[in-house]
Amino acid sequence: QVQLVESGGGLVQAGGSLRLSCAASARTFSRNHMGWFRQAPGKEREIVAVISWSGGITYYADSVKGRFTISRDNTKNTMYLQMNSLKPEDTAVYYCAATSNWSYARSTNGYDYWGQGTQVTVSS
Repeated sequence: QVQLVESGGGLVQAGGSLRLSCAASARTFSRNHMGWFRQAPGKEREIVAVISWSGGITYYADSVKGRFTISRDNTKNTMYLQMNSLKPEDTAVYYCAATSNWSYARSTNGYDYWGQGTQVTVSS
């Protein structure tokens, strides 16, 4: 069982930055691949970024490539999402999730555990 808790969301002006954190409770964190997802009002949940268990492989949605950076610290059971040059269209609830199967890591349906989400609002 993996419990995930996101933090770091808030209100920021366009062009600003935020860093989200995802703290995991389980000792198995280092063996799970992790992802960040987001869901805006009236829209489906979408993938933002994914990172392999070792941190050696990452994937980004085209919409955030070059602006967001995913990372993890397995010694702290924590994953991060550094978000720079934020845009109003980045406004959403951001979720972190964990999966043991890399084959499904780019799919919202491929994750076993989810956090409760943290709100990010970017004003224009």
